[in-house]
Amino acid sequence: MGLFDKIKSAFTGADKKEEPKQPEVKEEEKVSEVSEDEKVEKVTEISEQSTAKDTTLEPDNDRRETEQYEKGLKKSRVSFTRRLNELLANFRYEDEEFFEELEDLLIESDVGFEATMHIADTLRYESKVQNVRSMKDAERVIVQTMVDMYGETNPDHHFFNENKDGLTVVLFVGVNGVGKTTTIAKMAHQYIEKGQKVVMAAGDTFRAGAIEQLHVWGDRVGAEVVSTKQGGDPAAVVYDGIETARNSGADILLIDTAGRLQNKKNLMNELEKMKRVISREIPDAPHETLLVLDATTGQNALNQAKIFKETTDVTGIVLTKMDGTAKGGIVLAIGKELGVPVKFVGLGETMNDLHPFDTEKFAYGLFKELIEQTA
Repeated sequence: MGLFDKIKSAFTGADKKEEPKQPEVKEEEKVSEVSEDEKVEKVTEISEQSTAKDTTLEPDNDRRETEQYEKGLKKSRVSFTRRLNELLANFRYEDEEFFEELEDLLIESDVGFEATMHIADTLRYESKVQNVRSMKDAERVIVQTMVDMYGETNPDHHFFNENKDGLTVVLFVGVNGVGKTTTIAKMAHQYIEKGQKVVMAAGDTFRAGAIEQLHVWGDRVGAEVVSTKQGGDPAAVVYDGIETARNSGADILLIDTAGRLQNKKNLMNELEKMKRVISREIPDAPHETLLVLDATTGQNALNQAKIFKETTDVTGIVLTKMDGTAKGGIVLAIGKELGVPVKFVGLGETMNDLHPFDTEKFAYGLFKELIEQTA
């Protein structure tokens, strides 16, 4: 039985086989997330600790990933479950004040305005047609509506556009401090673990230390880094990166970019120039333009996403630090208000903790306790 089937059967009362309990995942020793503004020496220290903890993926990776989603979403799950239970304890299906309190809860969980109104309106409708009369009924409608929305907002969650006939080019955008450099290193590490050759291009030539940080990560994961001096032309770095990747027979080129939002026009011009160079050398590239967002910033991350969507063609979102936030609802807000799929999530701080976004595992990790309560 798939996770979505398991969730829906819990709420519909369908016959279920009892799922064997998986052994509890042991807590790993925590390693601090590398901040974009930290010194190069700190990056070296963290990367040494991270790579030392990595292990090759086991055949039962699907089960392990499900456990990682459960563990990584614990803060969001515990917070949302507690607050929803407190609210539903006073459920009054004919009282508009209850629905307003529900809307406040969802907004505070960074679900977003559009998603919040859809959930609340669905519950209002089900109450009017008498499908909802108890706390358990309300809980079922709220959670199942949110589960359905996660599936709707990320229908192609497994799809990552790769060039099967040559070099795959991935452009990373995002403000400083969101974990962009670390994300690039994690993705490089995972491709290298699969036996592919990776080149990284240090296109953020403006922030002090950005080039050096990427070189440190490149040394640690075994990827060549192409760069220029600080203040150099990012488009020239991109061109050199493509040439180096081609000449070395690389499979993947990962490109870092500057994260300045103070002047949107300059940012847009810079990114457009880089993309022109890429598409001139490889007509269908970049194959992905990934916006990296810090999930712990909640609504601010959504605002950043709106700005970057205005300035460049973002094809997917990477949400970092999901394990450090109680606001997992941000995924719904991004999908509902921007229409941009979340393609990767950071669920921990080691090099193997960047995961392709999976709506089933995410929804199960976020609502596990509620499902068990209802089952």
